[in-house]
Amino acid sequence: MTTKAHGVRVTLAAVMCLAALASAMNFAQTAPNTPAPMAQLVPRIDAIVQRYMQDARVPGLVYGVVRHGRVEHVGMTGVQELETRRPVTATTLFRIASMSKAFTALAILKLRDDGKLTLDALAETYVPEMRGWKYPTSDSPRLRVRDLLSHVGGFVTDDPWGDRQTVLPEADFTRMLREGVPFTRTPGTGYEYSNFGFALLGRIVSNVSGKPYKDYIEQTIMRPLGMTDTGYDITVSPPDRRALGYRWENEAFVREPDMVHGAFGAMGGVQTTAVDYAKWVTFLLSAWPPRDDAEQGPAKRASVRELAEGLNFPQRLPRPGTSNPTCVQAMVYGMGLRIAQDCDAGLTLAHGGGYPGYGSYVLLLPDHDVGIYAFANRTYAGPSGVVWDIAMEFQKAGWLTGRAIPVSAALAQSYRAAQSMIMARKIDPGRGALAPNFLMDRSEANWAAEFARLAAQAGTCRTDTAIVATGGLSGTFVWSCERGAINGTLLLAPTNPPTIQSLRLTFAAR
Repeated sequence: MTTKAHGVRVTLAAVMCLAALASAMNFAQTAPNTPAPMAQLVPRIDAIVQRYMQDARVPGLVYGVVRHGRVEHVGMTGVQELETRRPVTATTLFRIASMSKAFTALAILKLRDDGKLTLDALAETYVPEMRGWKYPTSDSPRLRVRDLLSHVGGFVTDDPWGDRQTVLPEADFTRMLREGVPFTRTPGTGYEYSNFGFALLGRIVSNVSGKPYKDYIEQTIMRPLGMTDTGYDITVSPPDRRALGYRWENEAFVREPDMVHGAFGAMGGVQTTAVDYAKWVTFLLSAWPPRDDAEQGPAKRASVRELAEGLNFPQRLPRPGTSNPTCVQAMVYGMGLRIAQDCDAGLTLAHGGGYPGYGSYVLLLPDHDVGIYAFANRTYAGPSGVVWDIAMEFQKAGWLTGRAIPVSAALAQSYRAAQSMIMARKIDPGRGALAPNFLMDRSEANWAAEFARLAAQAGTCRTDTAIVATGGLSGTFVWSCERGAINGTLLLAPTNPPTIQSLRLTFAAR
């Protein structure tokens, strides 16, 4: 059964299948009440997609939304190839280009976790052809594995050259490595995006694991997640399910050549479907929040979160899309993902994919347990704006509510001590809960005067409001009072047991 809204076909059976799969994988977190149901948002989202399809001249597109471990929506529009005009479906196969880099990065971390490599080891430890390289200066540090993951290896930006190297045979890559490559800057002195650097990581995966790169990724990451339609060798995929790649040239679509898997596949060779990719997005988001649950995925949750650890060299970039052009993000490159702080969405993990014949984008919002992605079959289609506009529709609909941090026993106990001091207008009731600095930073008499001043300003207050944790040892609270509100911030010290190092109180009149 399918329905159609604003030209976008939604396969309900595929969505139901995906939801059941996510539940079976037990990655789902408890979902709060949704302020606005997906059904109300679909027409607006589909209108965004349709505008993009027309403006960008894209033959076909599929997008998906994952939330709280469930697939909320899969939308499809257009055709997967222009000759017979077969429509795009949830199981159409797209190349996702540089969105493949996150698979490579996680494979490196998994090998690290298995004790087979270290991130701070020299890359030449695992790729001996690099040992004779000439570096740009005599004081250049030699490349570490970590430098390749975060694009600080000193290589020149190589789009679109790198994309066309996907098919490079391994033997030719070996000769290239043996001869060495030019540097554009000294390693470790700046960020510069490098497909070549990720091809090097692919060689490291092969050499360290003892398996061809694609076999290691497919066998140890993709298949355990149930991604049976995802891989690198497009020649074995069903032709009738493949989205063929096109570029727009001279006011017409031109077919891009298919590229088989080769030495540069580690930087951008993955082919997948909306159904399969939802499993990857669900797995990545399941790493948040940190918790005591048993590990269930092909890599540790802590290692997945490590993908979001950026180096220095931050950038300031305008947020893609049209919803709020004034939002400027602070962005760094983590490991196979771009990490940014957004004005509305908070922590974001994202990556685009540009490739001959294809364009893609994924956005993960771990604070809100939401993931959005889109695949298109036009060269460098760049659907980042579409994905971000969808995210902002969710923000307006009240979806991006964030995760509540549990209130620890220590924070709850300290809050009760603070309450007792404020209500008694003296330190005595909470004295045993104070860190050594508390009365050194402000005298007991001064605190008593402060409590009395607040009581006079505020009048009678409701003091039973729960504290809102901002961390295991910090929180905020608001008391509604007769003449306004008392706003409080509580910060505990790293003592054992934790004690109050700071209590800040302000009054806001009505």
